[in-house]
Amino acid sequence: MIEVNDFINKFERRGYNFWTGVPCSITVAICQNAGLGNMVNPLTSLNHVFHIPSILIITLRGAPGQKDAPQHAFMGAITQDILNTLRIPCRILPDRLDEIDSILNEADDYIAERSLPYALIMKRETIAPYQSGGSKPCTYYDKAHVTGDLENEPSKRPSRNQAIKIIRAIFTSGELIVATTGKAGRELYDLGHRSNQFYLLGAMGCASAVGLGLALCLSKRKVVVIDGDGAALMRMGTLATIGYYHPDNLIHIILDNESHESTGGQPTVSTCTDFAQVAAACSYGAVFRCDSESSLSKSLKSALSAHGPVCIHAKISTRKDTSPGRPDIPPPVLKEQFMAYI
Repeated sequence: MIEVNDFINKFERRGYNFWTGVPCSITVAICQNAGLGNMVNPLTSLNHVFHIPSILIITLRGAPGQKDAPQHAFMGAITQDILNTLRIPCRILPDRLDEIDSILNEADDYIAERSLPYALIMKRETIAPYQSGGSKPCTYYDKAHVTGDLENEPSKRPSRNQAIKIIRAIFTSGELIVATTGKAGRELYDLGHRSNQFYLLGAMGCASAVGLGLALCLSKRKVVVIDGDGAALMRMGTLATIGYYHPDNLIHIILDNESHESTGGQPTVSTCTDFAQVAAACSYGAVFRCDSESSLSKSLKSALSAHGPVCIHAKISTRKDTSPGRPDIPPPVLKEQFMAYI
């Protein structure tokens, strides 16, 4: 078996210095194969579309012939089939440290050529046991006061287009702006493309996670996420993760029109969800609630000087001011422009 620190050092010497993961009871890894199923959407509609490379370390629960919990048996049998279907090359990690370099060389070459993910499958007892230091203590659990009230009927609220115009008018100092998939990103693009704007063309619900990653890696830059109610509901756990890592430079705007407008206007359940109180309970540093052009503008200006992470829950109408087209910049080019801007 390989010692954990020796294993991690192999990657860090090659420049893999940002790690993230989900729970796995076997070893310290990015995810177990049960998590691979949940990763299919971002892998296909974010990593593949924009050519964003990642090393995936996937523990093999339920491997054929291995005694494991019954819920892992089927996934264990099809893990490599899923990766093959996703066109992600994969190799089994050896359990000897001196054999890892050749596989990492192969992964590096593939990533350099294709700029796409590469998977390493880790079987049980590949890595030696490791005692985690546990979670960091939370020193900011006092709930933030929610500033602002909802005062307008839905028909009197600003449209999404009006809200995005206000956002663009206030954030003019080089902030990095990440817009969720659907009409939010399309309207942001229609109002004029800027190299500091990144539009998720798919990967619904992942804008806040992308924004969190940027905020953690670029602590001196303001990062603004334009989210939607449906997307925020889909991956609400990200709000808790944002609160835990507590990036002071992240502003998370949830434009809430109580519908999945981009797919036909089906209603969401946000009519009974108070995103402002959710963000406060998740330890956001400052939280605002608004439903008019003037209150949105005031909230955004306050957010610039507030200690983050900041959440702005902005109720908007379903009024359609425009019929936005899709960004016509090839996704890999959009990614390169955004990286060059950073």
